[in-house]
Amino acid sequence: MSTDDAAFEPAHPRPEPDAAGPGDRAGKPGGRRGRVPRRMRDLPLRSRLALLVAAAVAVAVAAAATACWFVVRDVLLDNLDDALRSNRITSSEVVDAVNSGRCGTRAPNIFQSTIQVVDPQGHSCVISGQQSLKVTPDDVAVADGSAEATVHDGTASDGAAYRVYTYPLRGVTGAVSVARPLSEVNAPLSNLVWVLVFVAGAGVLGAGVAGAWVARTGLRPVDRLTGAVEFVARTEDLTVRIPADGEDEIARLSRSFNSMTEALASSRDRQAQLIADAGHELRTPLTSLRTNIELLARSEETGRALPTEDRRALLASVKAQMTELAALIGDLQELSRPDIGQHTDRVEVLALHDLTGTALARARLRGPELTLTADLHPWYVRAEPASLERALVNVLDNAVKFSPPGGTIEVALTEGVLTVRDHGSGIPADDLPHVFDRFWRSPSARSLPGSGLGLSIVARTVRQSGGEVTLRPAEGGGTVATVRLPGAPTPPPALPSEPTYG
Repeated sequence: MSTDDAAFEPAHPRPEPDAAGPGDRAGKPGGRRGRVPRRMRDLPLRSRLALLVAAAVAVAVAAAATACWFVVRDVLLDNLDDALRSNRITSSEVVDAVNSGRCGTRAPNIFQSTIQVVDPQGHSCVISGQQSLKVTPDDVAVADGSAEATVHDGTASDGAAYRVYTYPLRGVTGAVSVARPLSEVNAPLSNLVWVLVFVAGAGVLGAGVAGAWVARTGLRPVDRLTGAVEFVARTEDLTVRIPADGEDEIARLSRSFNSMTEALASSRDRQAQLIADAGHELRTPLTSLRTNIELLARSEETGRALPTEDRRALLASVKAQMTELAALIGDLQELSRPDIGQHTDRVEVLALHDLTGTALARARLRGPELTLTADLHPWYVRAEPASLERALVNVLDNAVKFSPPGGTIEVALTEGVLTVRDHGSGIPADDLPHVFDRFWRSPSARSLPGSGLGLSIVARTVRQSGGEVTLRPAEGGGTVATVRLPGAPTPPPALPSEPTYG
């Protein structure tokens, strides 16, 4: 086990490598066990990387070996041609050899070279060497003076391949062909081929081994991440964290996985807390509602009618508790929506000043003894109409709830900043950090109606609309709620298929 693997193993043991996961069980179509890979994509990633590295090295080595072979061949041929050109004999030496009867002599020499004289009719006479050469049209053209010297491949009388250099004689009609066997070039080239094959094979094999090692080492963090994902999928334990050292892609992936599990764990904790808080909040109205209904039912069962005033009070209490339950359920439904921003299909261009006026009308009905003043300037925003209107109503309801009888609530909207100031008792400084928490209610507000979700809905809606909301103590007493929303004093261009509300 490597050090990297050990960092994860003790707290969260990885599943066995041969554990069959979904779709991998023996006998199930599509499983990997017992299946022979037929295509590259069917191979494990390690094998694919090793094969790709080996293939890349093989192509590079093959290209280098081929280029080397051609370069060496050209060098050897050039050297052989230079040696043939340096072996020229003079016209007098040719005449002396022919006159002295050396024509046709097959004397051996150290380089197995051949020198023969060619006349314009294509006849030849060997004056040195063991083999005669086949006369070609190029040789005849040089002999009759219609061409300069030429170098070409030729064939000897025994069928061996020769390199032939033919040049004209001066003062004498005819040409001389000097030739040496091509085995001087082909034999080294054959040896070079075997050396290159051996070196290339060793290089490809070494590249494959190195590729497999690099793939194994490089993919070890991926194995660790895979083990963590499988562990989370099997146990639903979101406390798993993967060491993320460095700045490479694997480290970024590990940090992303850690962030994802942390977000999921936080979301699950918030969900559990929401359920627990909702259960606690629902218990009070349900208990009161059950008690009142039981009193009414017992009165009917015993035949002892309740006094009219008591019966009327019980029914009013039942109605109030049902209204509170309905409001609480509505708030819970609003908070249960995924907090992923606005739904684009519900976003519209809204006149914030008109929505605020509508919310003010509703607030006046809930606090008829209060004075609500408004100074609203045009401001247009993009938001979900129902959600934003509900948030504005919640802000005003909060001000109505905490305003003293006969008090004044001042509402102003200027350049996208909506302020709502009441003249109530205000919010203690210790309570300000918690005013937007779900189900949180200050000690002074626990006797008042409400679920503690209103300001949470406000914060959520304003945040999804790209704005911010704050509460602070007001000078002279009371509280100032400030809502800032991005927008413009004139209606912005409507998006395609986007209605304008206002």
